[in-house]
Amino acid sequence: MTLAISYNMQKLKETAEKIRKMELRGAGRIAKAAAEAIRDYAEGLEVVSMEEFNTCIREASSFLISTRPTAVSLPNAVKLVTKYSSGNIEEARKEIIGNANLFIERADKALEKIGKIGARRIKDGDIIMTHCNSHAALSIITTAFENGKAISVIATESRPRRQGLSTIHHLNKFGIPTTLIVDSAVRYYMKDVDIVIVGADAISTNGTLVNKIGTSQLALAAHEARKIFMVAAETFKFSPSTIVGDLIEIEERSSDEIVDPLLIANLSHLQVKNPAFDFTPARYIDMIVTDVGIISPAIAYVIIKEHLSWELGEI
Repeated sequence: MTLAISYNMQKLKETAEKIRKMELRGAGRIAKAAAEAIRDYAEGLEVVSMEEFNTCIREASSFLISTRPTAVSLPNAVKLVTKYSSGNIEEARKEIIGNANLFIERADKALEKIGKIGARRIKDGDIIMTHCNSHAALSIITTAFENGKAISVIATESRPRRQGLSTIHHLNKFGIPTTLIVDSAVRYYMKDVDIVIVGADAISTNGTLVNKIGTSQLALAAHEARKIFMVAAETFKFSPSTIVGDLIEIEERSSDEIVDPLLIANLSHLQVKNPAFDFTPARYIDMIVTDVGIISPAIAYVIIKEHLSWELGEI
C-alpha cells in the first residue's frame, strides 16, 4: 500500500523536505518537527481498517526517518510518538496525538533543565567555546549569563553550512560578548578557553558522540590543552540501536555545499567529500549534561534502557 494521499500527508512531506534540506536544523528541532508531523498526519488520516491505519503510520514514519540518517533524535521521536497499543483506529489515533504532545512538552522542558544543570558548572569569568548551533548548549550558556556570571563565548563558523552564524545572533540577543572564529582556528584559541560546550546529534551506548563535523577536533584540542569538554544532550539523542551493534550512519551531503560545481566540472581527477558529522570518542568527553542530570559517557547504556524504553527485542 502506498502512503495515503491527503492534505496532512502533503504537510508531512513538506516537513520531511525541510528536514532533508536543513531548513529545519538541530537534532532537537528536527525531533519536535517530526513529532508534530506524525501527530497531524494521524489526526487527519481517513482509513477504514486498523490494518490500513497501521500501514499508513508505519510508512509515514519510515518516510520521515529516511530524511536524515544520522540525527538519532528523529527515529527516537517517531518511535516514541507512534508507540500505541490499541486495536481501535480512534483510540490508536488518540494515543499518537497524546504521545506527540507529551514528547513536545518534555522536549521543551528538557532544554530548560539542561540549562539549569549545566550552568552550575560554569564559573564566573569563564571563556566558553562552542561549535555549530545547539539549542541545548546555548541553553547552558545563556542560563549561566542570566544567573549573573560574566562569561564570554568563542563560536566557530561551522562550515560548510555556517550554523555558527545562527549561534552568534542568538548570543547577541542576550548581550553575551562573543568572538566568531573560523573552524581551523580552534586549536590556536583553545589556550584562552576554560570550557568547551557542544550539542549532540547522537550518542552511542558506549558514550561515543556524533555531532557536527569538526566537533572531534575541538575535543582533541581541549584534551591536549586540559580543558573541560562538556556535551549537552536531551535523552532522546541517545541511540538505542547501538546496543545490538548497529553503527550510526554518517550522512554524506552534496559537494555543492562546499564548492560551485561549475568550478570543478573539468577536474576529472577530483572528488569532493562532505560528511555532515564526525565521531568523538568517549575518552575525550568529561561530562554529558542531560535533562535527567549530569552523567559520564559510560552511563549512556542506562539512559537508553531507562528513559527511551527500547527493549532489545524491539530493535
